[in-house]
Amino acid sequence: MSETKAGKGAGRTPDRVRTKRGPKAGPKAAAPKSSASRTGGTPKNGATGRGNASSLPQREASDGLAAGMPKTARGAATRRAILEAAERVIGRQGFNEASIGSITREAGVAQGTFYIYFASKDEVFSELVAEMGRMLRHAISEATSGYADRLAAEREGLRAFLGFVSAHPELYRIVQEAQFVDPAAYLAYFRTFADGYRVGLERAAGKGAIRPGDAEVRAWALMGIARSLGEFQVVFGGQTPLDAMVEVAHDLIENGLKARDGEDGAGR
Repeated sequence: MSETKAGKGAGRTPDRVRTKRGPKAGPKAAAPKSSASRTGGTPKNGATGRGNASSLPQREASDGLAAGMPKTARGAATRRAILEAAERVIGRQGFNEASIGSITREAGVAQGTFYIYFASKDEVFSELVAEMGRMLRHAISEATSGYADRLAAEREGLRAFLGFVSAHPELYRIVQEAQFVDPAAYLAYFRTFADGYRVGLERAAGKGAIRPGDAEVRAWALMGIARSLGEFQVVFGGQTPLDAMVEVAHDLIENGLKARDGEDGAGR
């Protein structure tokens, strides 16, 4: 038996040598063992979908983006498509009912593309409110730039405002909803308008084009007229032609409610 055991022991010697060599070969075999690195690695996360957030900055860098702002014509067009789709979807459905999926479907882009340009639906909403302000101020400025007379400029500014609202009803609804969804954007929207309006009225009063008065109160009162008529159009579905609304409202602004001398107020 001892010889048999010795023989068996002698026969196992190569196996023992290989066993001892095992740890030396261990690092090579342990290469796949780097599960810790796989948990944060791109291939593993890419397969599971968990790597989307971490890979986003890489996509932004490759597209030349900084804080979601595109630096290429293609990126700008994609971002614009998402904004315009958000205007239609949120304007029709309201902020709470609109989803990012419905916005990207409307825009014709993948849902992941949304996050290249915007962090959330809230960010898109705030951008739309700010854009409404920029676009509207530009439209009014263009419409009134050729009028030296302040009252004529008031009339054409109101016409431009109501024309813009008629062309962008969804955007107007978004601004109205901002009072509850994004109060800061809502306040900034109206305060920016009021500040510019006040400066214009002060300048006109200084030149003697209009009577002196509290320019800030006047600015908010005139803005209230325009806003209410816009709501009459968009929210309440008013059927009064735009030019007729402008003439009635401008007569109120220019002449007030007081009857003119020798004018019979019956029927008015």
